[in-house]
Amino acid sequence: MTYNIHPIIVHFPIALLCIYSLLKIIPLYTWFPQTSWKQIERIFLVLGVLGACAALYTGEAAEHLLRPNHDLVEMHSMFAAISVWIYGALLLGEIIVWIGSKRALPKIVGGLGKVLTHRALSTVLALCALVAISVTGLLGGVMVYGATADPFAAGILKMLGL
Repeated sequence: MTYNIHPIIVHFPIALLCIYSLLKIIPLYTWFPQTSWKQIERIFLVLGVLGACAALYTGEAAEHLLRPNHDLVEMHSMFAAISVWIYGALLLGEIIVWIGSKRALPKIVGGLGKVLTHRALSTVLALCALVAISVTGLLGGVMVYGATADPFAAGILKMLGL
């Protein structure tokens, strides 16, 4: 790849995964019980994780094209990977539960799906992933616009030792 499409690709999964996290954290199902929130969450999660994988790939290419600050890029890359792994684990749990509803699975696999989709744990994981993806975006913004463009950037960079 000789051009940087990372900025084009990255915003869609960020939006989809942030909305997914908010749907998990805010108990909309209690206020609107007639809506199938689980299906809506799954759609946002599937599309977001697929887009995040594309963003990771294009981010690697962008790193080799632009050669920005190495420490900042590595921290950005680490938080991006953490985000994708957490959202990926949540998606794995949903896939296991969905397959388990269609056919019998080994107990350990079915148990893993139940653990990953447990309401409390999945909410905590979604919150952690939301924080990770927010830090990823902040660091990406610092690389593009500098440390003064975001009011939180200086404090986060200091906390991360950058």
